[in-house]
Amino acid sequence: MELTPSAHLDSFARDHLPPRAQWPELVFDLPELRYPDRLNCGVELLDRTVKRFGADRPVFRDGAGHTWTYGELRTRVDRIAHALSSDLGVAPGNRVLLRGPTTPWLAACWLAVMKAGAVAVTVLAQARAQELAVMCEMARVSHALCDIRAVDDLVKAEVPGLRITAYGGDAPDDLLRLAARRPEAYEAVDTAADDVALIAFTSGTTGRPKGCMHVHRDVLAVADTFSAHVLRPRPDDLFAGSPPLGFTFGLGGLLIFPMRAGASSLLLEQAGPKQLLPAIAEHRVSVLFTAPTAYRVMLQDLDSYDTTSLRRCVSAGENLPAATWHAWHDRTGLRLINGIGATELLHIFVSAADEAIRPGTTGLPVPGWHARVVDGSGNPVPDGQEGLLAVRGPVGCRYLADPRQREYVRHGWNITGDTYVREPDGYLRYVARADDMIISAGYNIAGPQVEDALLAHPDVVEAAVVGRPDELRGQVVVAYAVLRDGVPRDDATAQALRAFVKARLVPYKCPRRIVFLDALPRTATGKLQRFRLRADRP
Repeated sequence: MELTPSAHLDSFARDHLPPRAQWPELVFDLPELRYPDRLNCGVELLDRTVKRFGADRPVFRDGAGHTWTYGELRTRVDRIAHALSSDLGVAPGNRVLLRGPTTPWLAACWLAVMKAGAVAVTVLAQARAQELAVMCEMARVSHALCDIRAVDDLVKAEVPGLRITAYGGDAPDDLLRLAARRPEAYEAVDTAADDVALIAFTSGTTGRPKGCMHVHRDVLAVADTFSAHVLRPRPDDLFAGSPPLGFTFGLGGLLIFPMRAGASSLLLEQAGPKQLLPAIAEHRVSVLFTAPTAYRVMLQDLDSYDTTSLRRCVSAGENLPAATWHAWHDRTGLRLINGIGATELLHIFVSAADEAIRPGTTGLPVPGWHARVVDGSGNPVPDGQEGLLAVRGPVGCRYLADPRQREYVRHGWNITGDTYVREPDGYLRYVARADDMIISAGYNIAGPQVEDALLAHPDVVEAAVVGRPDELRGQVVVAYAVLRDGVPRDDATAQALRAFVKARLVPYKCPRRIVFLDALPRTATGKLQRFRLRADRP
C-alpha cells in the first residue's frame, strides 16, 4: 500500500516509520473500513457527529456535573486549533505533548491537535520529569499543552526548545485566554488518512517505553470494529471508566467510541474503584471501562450504590479471571465484556459480548480482525496447543524508530507477546504473557492460572504469581496476595490458601510460598508490573 501525499509540513513522524518490509499486513475486509484517502479524525469525530445528531446533544460531563454539548465542544476545539496555528506556531506534523488529569479541556486539546494536523503525544499526568524527558526526546516534541496543575514536572524535565503552554490558569498567555480571542470556526487541515495522528507510548511494564504511531484512519478503525460490532453503543449512553486519556484504552473508551456513536462521557479526574461506584450511581453511567482488578475491588462495596444504570461493562488491560467474571455476574446480572488490546494496535481486537461470551476465554477475533496461534517460526499450531497470539487487521504496529519492530511484527502478523490456546470452535483462551511462563522441574506453569485459583478464595482481593530462581527446580512458583480487611497475614492463612489451590490444580502448580502485600505494584494505567515482583527476593 502506497502512502497518500502528506499534509504534514514537518515530516518527522512519517520519516521515522519503520522500513516498509517490517510493516504488518493491513486488512480492510469490512466495507466500513475502506476510508477515503483524505481524512481528519477530529473532523469525523466532532463535525460529522454534529451533523448527524445535532449540536445540542451532550458530549462531556465532569465530576462536578458540568455538561458540554457537541456544539460547545466544537467551538472550544476550533478556537484552540486557531490558537495552536496562530499564537503558538504549531505546524502540521509537529508533535504536541498533552498532559493533565482527565477533563473535558484535555479532550478538547486532543481534538484541536487532530484538526490542526499536528501529532498528539498524550502522556499520563503521573509521568515524572525523567520519563517525560525520554518521551519528548524520542518523539522530538516541540510544543506542550499542559493543565496548570501538572506543569511542574514538565518544566523540571528541561526539554530543549520545548514550548509549554498551560491551560486552566490566570496567566495572560494561558491557552484558554488565547483561544477565547480566536474565531469560533476553524477549517481543519486536510490530512491524509495515513498521516500520523498520535504517538502513544507503551505503559512501561517491561522497561523502556516504545512509541506506537497511529494514523487518522486507525482512530476510526478501532471504533468501527470493536465498538460498533462488539460494544454496540447507543447515542443515549453515558460512558465512564478508570483509564486516562493518555492510555489508549481510555482514549478509545472515553473519547473515540462515545463520540463516534453520538454518545457522551463522564470524565473523572479521580477514577479508581472507590470513585467509580458513587459516580455510576450519581450520574447514571451506562457503559463502563476498567480493569479486572477494579471490578473485583468494587464488588466489596457494590451493595452501597445503585448500579442499575449499567448495561455494558468492558474489562481489559490484563487478563480477566473467570472467578471475577462470575462474581460480577452473580452480583449484578451483567456479563463482563472481556477483551485483549495493545497500545501497538490502539485498542481491543479479540473479545465477545452477550451470549457469545464464554467465561475463562478472551473471546473471538473482533469483526475486521484476524487472529491465530503460532509457534516461534510463525506457523499455526493445532487447536488446543499453546503458542503465541498473532493478529492482523486494519491497524498495525509501527514503532517510532525502534529495532523492537522486528520482534513485534513477523511474517506480516503482529505478535502480541501473549501465550494463547485456540479452542476447536475458534475461541481464544489466554494462558500467560510469553515471558511470564514459569518452568519448574520441567513443567510449564502459567502464572495467571494459579492466580485464578487464588482469586476464587473469598479472602483474596488481588493475586500475582511469578517464577523465582531455584537451584534444584530451575524456578519455583511464588504468589503475592492482597487480602481483604481483617484477614490475618500469617502462616496459617498462607497454608490455607496453598491447600485451597492444591485442591483445584495439580500439586506442582501450587505456590511454594505466598507473600502478603498491601498492594501489588502497578503502572499508572493499572497494569501489573510482574518484573518488579520477579526482582523481589522474599
